[in-house]
Amino acid sequence: MQLSGYEGAPSTRLDATFAALADPTRRALLARLIEGEASVTELAAPFEMSQPAISKHLKVLERAGLVTRGRDAQRRPVRVETKPLSEAAGWLDTYRRTLERRFERLDALLDELQTRPKRGVRRRPRRTPSA
Repeated sequence: MQLSGYEGAPSTRLDATFAALADPTRRALLARLIEGEASVTELAAPFEMSQPAISKHLKVLERAGLVTRGRDAQRRPVRVETKPLSEAAGWLDTYRRTLERRFERLDALLDELQTRPKRGVRRRPRRTPSA
């Protein structure tokens, strides 16, 4: 299992992806962009923050490679980029598969313990404190 990245993805790109996703505003922006491209003004509308603040969040997402900005006449639409998200999901998936294998082994062990014939357990008599 490779710890620094996933299938050759540099650790710094994964670090940037997870750092960008750590903020709930940036996750909300990405969720909106998955529905389709939008302008900064459109992205800022549902938030109680200024357009420059939204732009700062978008710059973090852009540096992480999660969004790109295009040019359409006067409009500069923001689009989601899926490759960094796919790489992060793949990296997480390696851990998910490992955990699933461990849980499967634990389930098998528990099933085995439940189907074993029970043997009588001898208990020691309780000692009473002497007075």
